[in-house]
Amino acid sequence: MKRYLILFLLTFQGLMAQVQFEARVSKNTLGVNERLRIDFIMNVDGDNFEQPSFEGFSMVAGPSQQISQSWVNGRSSFQKIYSYILQPQRKGALTIKQAAIEYNGQVYKTSPIKVTVTNAVAQERDPNDRPQGGNGNELLTLVAEISKTNPYLNEPITVVYKLYFNNIGVTGFKELAKPKYNDFWNQNIEIKQLAIEEGSFQGQRCYYVILKKTILYPQKAGKLTIEPLSLDIGVQLPTNRRDMFGQMIITEDNKVVSAGAKTINVRPLPESSKPEGFTGGVGRLNFTVTPSKTTLKNGEGLDLIVSAQGTGNMKLFTLPKPVVPNALEMYDPVHDEQVTTSLSGMSGRITDKYTIVPQYRGKYAIKPMQFSYFDLSTGTYKTITSKEIMIDVLDGPTPAEANTGASASKNIAEKADQFKNIKSRTALIPIAKNDFYDSKLYLGLLFAPFIIIPIIILARKKKEAMDSDVTGNRIRMNNKLAKKYLSQAKKHLNNKEPFYIALEKAMHNFLKAKLHIETSEMSKDNIRELLLSRNANPETVQNFIALTENCEFARYAPASSASIQQDYDKAVMIISELEKQIV
Repeated sequence: MKRYLILFLLTFQGLMAQVQFEARVSKNTLGVNERLRIDFIMNVDGDNFEQPSFEGFSMVAGPSQQISQSWVNGRSSFQKIYSYILQPQRKGALTIKQAAIEYNGQVYKTSPIKVTVTNAVAQERDPNDRPQGGNGNELLTLVAEISKTNPYLNEPITVVYKLYFNNIGVTGFKELAKPKYNDFWNQNIEIKQLAIEEGSFQGQRCYYVILKKTILYPQKAGKLTIEPLSLDIGVQLPTNRRDMFGQMIITEDNKVVSAGAKTINVRPLPESSKPEGFTGGVGRLNFTVTPSKTTLKNGEGLDLIVSAQGTGNMKLFTLPKPVVPNALEMYDPVHDEQVTTSLSGMSGRITDKYTIVPQYRGKYAIKPMQFSYFDLSTGTYKTITSKEIMIDVLDGPTPAEANTGASASKNIAEKADQFKNIKSRTALIPIAKNDFYDSKLYLGLLFAPFIIIPIIILARKKKEAMDSDVTGNRIRMNNKLAKKYLSQAKKHLNNKEPFYIALEKAMHNFLKAKLHIETSEMSKDNIRELLLSRNANPETVQNFIALTENCEFARYAPASSASIQQDYDKAVMIISELEKQIV
């Protein structure tokens, strides 16, 4: 009897044991170049373990399983652990969703865990943290080499990202975090082919590869931070073991490296000697004003070409506007940029071409124009003044004759208006009125319900069909938003930042409508692949991607009304072309 009682108590204790299933992480805040360990721990032998999707992470290792069971003073304890090593793929607040097990017909789930991923952090070289198989002599580091850390405002600087390595094989890499250049105008310099070169790092001979080159123009004075580039690199390491043929065994793993954040101290341009009318030109520049002709006949026009050429921040300043007499009608300029960008900075020519049409005969002077820029070689401002331009109009009316003709026309109009109140026709209205019951209005109101009710029924059925079409509604909404934001961009042609925000939203919603994708899927490579698969022209696709990137850059850089108008016209043209090309 006693034996049965003990067996009953043990069975009752097992039934009453509380099932515990939880998730634990090694840390709740980590850098994008660090790894995270997560353990799913249960105190019962659960079945059908379902791991979460680990969205925002890549799985480095796992799952590994551990089981432990012990008896102490007649009481048993059990523990099963599933462990994973994860690598974050992006910065921000990430959530590890629930895992699940089954036990005695019940489903148990862990609580979601929130993890904050920050910028890459500096890591000390730890022998226990190197890839498995290494011998401790490996070198793998990413360096951001900056040409100048204390430039003037709008002075070009370069950032070259080099990957140094030794005694280690590199099989490939992918970006975990792209560098951000807040308050910089920036442009990447194309690297056609990666080349391995010999060099040295901290006195050690090694190899290096140039992965990325970027030219920067600071747009704000003070301390500016360049956020780091972080890479997940596939590596191959030699070991001390050999195979049956005597060949050294190579192990493969992944390593995360980061260039680290960099601080640039930007010096402001001198305020005391800044010329009036200075528009931000920095570099070594020349300024010219050239008319296409100076002698005109009645009805002819001329082109006035205002241009700056040289090396400097060519896309980041505006040219002065000419002042002409009232007798010359001047139209808005056509802006043209012939600028190349290399590691030494921007160079080339920017031009505003004005069309001028004279109204009267005579001689007219276009006043001299002044253009000022900051010369980096001397550290001073320089001002260039153009010559006065005389325009000689040979024939046509004089201002006095034009005024006389206008007065005569006004007198004729005043005489014609004297008789405007005298009506030339008479409209007779009958005294007797028709009865309402025999009128057209009565008949129309009588039969209107027989026409309106079927229309209402058809409209209601159509609305129900549209409401049930979730995908179609989303496409129509994205189309509507694209048109709305494109209209907003047109309204803000004179206001740079709202214009580029609206233009970027218009292009994103156009893509969502045409490709049936969400915002989270809008990577550059995915957009290019989807557009090309829908028979879009490769050149149009490249222009679309380049314009979306330009919207991000242009918000932090000065822009003229002409360049904003050009971007708007280019967006309308590209969207129109994609409408015709996408199938």
